[in-house]
Amino acid sequence: MSATPPGPHRFGRVALLGRPNVGKSTLLNALIGSDLSIVSPKPQTTRHRILGIATHAQAQIALLDTPGLHLGGKRAMNRQLNRVARQVPDEADVIVHVVAAPRWTDEDQQVWDLISRHDVPRLLVINKIDLVKDKADLLPYVASISESREYQGIHYLRATHAKGLPHFLDELVKLLPEGEAEYDADELTDRSERFIAAEMIREQLMLRLSEELPYATSVEIEHFEQVGNLSRIAAAIWVEREGQKAIVIGSGGSGLKAIGSNSRRRMEKLFGNKVFLELWVKVRENWSDDEASLKQLGYSG
Repeated sequence: MSATPPGPHRFGRVALLGRPNVGKSTLLNALIGSDLSIVSPKPQTTRHRILGIATHAQAQIALLDTPGLHLGGKRAMNRQLNRVARQVPDEADVIVHVVAAPRWTDEDQQVWDLISRHDVPRLLVINKIDLVKDKADLLPYVASISESREYQGIHYLRATHAKGLPHFLDELVKLLPEGEAEYDADELTDRSERFIAAEMIREQLMLRLSEELPYATSVEIEHFEQVGNLSRIAAAIWVEREGQKAIVIGSGGSGLKAIGSNSRRRMEKLFGNKVFLELWVKVRENWSDDEASLKQLGYSG
């Protein structure tokens, strides 16, 4: 993937913004070449500001993944996700607005209303173009978007297969300010392994649990210890009702065992060492609509 245009070294922070489930986290992972930000088919998988660092010979890009800006949610968790998404543009040197072809929704418009108030370059990424059977349908779609909205460039991507990424990356780098790298070349994120471990467990909850149950779960790391080449991790999975606890655990503990096994394999791949993981399921009623509980579980901002 090219990111070495001639000229001075560049460094900048790039905010990835969009409504839920348009592929922001997939795009971040593709740009940094690692599965850092968790991904699932369910909207609102991302709950935090995630920094991913892409280092190239002539540029370093600090990519900021964000929760999807959304309408309709009235719980404290929904308000928290929107707060995080609204704060991130203040950090950005470039904003990337990610949409999913071929729809422009009220939530897409809400994102535009937010980013249009920031005087930094904006790029529009039209993701999931593989879902558009007739590519001719993209022309009126893009025309309707760009008619009254100003972007410095428009890019068509299929982030899951890196389609369109090299050209997008080159154009993105050209918009960054000149400057030296602020992170070491081997740094992937500013988040701790403790945080990443919790996210990887939550990813499995999002992937395995159906309907609304994943949104009633959160993960708290209660113990994290590095002993030589072994990470010893103990985590609590919080749910809101006793009935949900039984579903997460599964028949004979099969659900919890699968969540633990899959999470452990993901951690070992990213951490580069063995992981011993213990999981418990605990009940904290209505935690997702309680500001104090959200803060205690690490949702702040």
